[in-house]
Amino acid sequence: MRLASFPYIESFTDSYRSLLYLEQVKERGARTLKSWTGPEGIEHYLTSDLGAESKGRLIQSLKTFLTSRSLRGTEVFGRQQMIEDLVARILRDLREKAERQFGVRIRSALAGRPVHFAGADKSEDDSYAEERLRLAFHSAGFESVQFEMEPVAAAYYYESTLDHDELILIGDFGGGTSDFSLIRVGPTFRGEGRNAGGIIGNAGVGIAGDAFDAEIIRHVVSPELGMGSQMRSLGKILSVPNWVYIRLERWHHLSLLRSKEVLDMLSGVRAQSLEPEKIAALLHFIKQDLGFYLHRAVQKVKCDLSNDQTAEFRFEDGYVDLKTTVRRDSFEEWIAEETGQIERCVDSLLVGSGADRKDVDMVFLTGGSSFVPAVRRIFGDRFGSVRIRGGDEFTSVARGLALKARELGRGASA
Repeated sequence: MRLASFPYIESFTDSYRSLLYLEQVKERGARTLKSWTGPEGIEHYLTSDLGAESKGRLIQSLKTFLTSRSLRGTEVFGRQQMIEDLVARILRDLREKAERQFGVRIRSALAGRPVHFAGADKSEDDSYAEERLRLAFHSAGFESVQFEMEPVAAAYYYESTLDHDELILIGDFGGGTSDFSLIRVGPTFRGEGRNAGGIIGNAGVGIAGDAFDAEIIRHVVSPELGMGSQMRSLGKILSVPNWVYIRLERWHHLSLLRSKEVLDMLSGVRAQSLEPEKIAALLHFIKQDLGFYLHRAVQKVKCDLSNDQTAEFRFEDGYVDLKTTVRRDSFEEWIAEETGQIERCVDSLLVGSGADRKDVDMVFLTGGSSFVPAVRRIFGDRFGSVRIRGGDEFTSVARGLALKARELGRGASA
């Protein structure tokens, strides 16, 4: 099996982030909207002129908006763009790059999806999000698309390493969702073409890496940008509006704050603030669209805390200089509510499927947040650390999808 790889900062990566960078450029006297996606989009964003009047727009984590019936699109340089069309830009680029790399025409896809999309409260929300995603695939030039739950796809990858049967629990931790599958895998189930009903149960919760990042921003970054500070208005002392900081916590929402109304409002807040330098720093973050840089700093401290008891958070861009030490025990207190939801989700899967913990042969954890010690402890406490496995945490789902697609192809040609 060979994964597609993509140029990224003088190297190559197997990951293609669902990220879109748009710029309005002048060509032959007319303004044209140009876009770059994935690693290429990141490079264009990083090398763009932060001070330029026509600075581009970075849009990230679009899949998290698919369950929203109220957010059908967003305004980009004065034009309304539908969410499905923005997702399609990413998928089209991905398809065309893969076609050039492998030298084949690609018109069908087997795509991963979470057990429950972020923001889904009921099955109708998941169906609505999946249909929007399907429309995006079709708009991107795919003639057919099938979906597989991401933890099941990871199970296909894990199964490829086995020469015996096992009952496994898959934990797949993405940016917006944590998904779990209890599934029987191994030669017997491969040989029976999955007709034996190897999938015992699925469960998911809209809590994952982005929520952990949000807690770091809330406790470390936002107070330095004015959260909780006060302003003087009409002779009264009022709190600075909190909703801006809620948007700041979801780094992919930061670009949504770059509207004239929000910037004008914050300029007024700065004029009345008792700590105007903090509001000025917040305005700088929003105007310069520094969400990706902020996210990178947050990711680093989160990764460092997976290995050490303390880590230094540092963000510096020449105007804003944030530096502080973060303790792992403090971080675990901040994310206690989120890890509690993950615990309850895992327990409900076991209870709902009628499975006993001792019957689970192995736990396979994948995704970036599977490295967080508080997350791994959930599974260690229930199954014992000797039954926990990992590997290819950022590509196991893609590899599993490829294995299943090959299996489906063989069945179709038989």
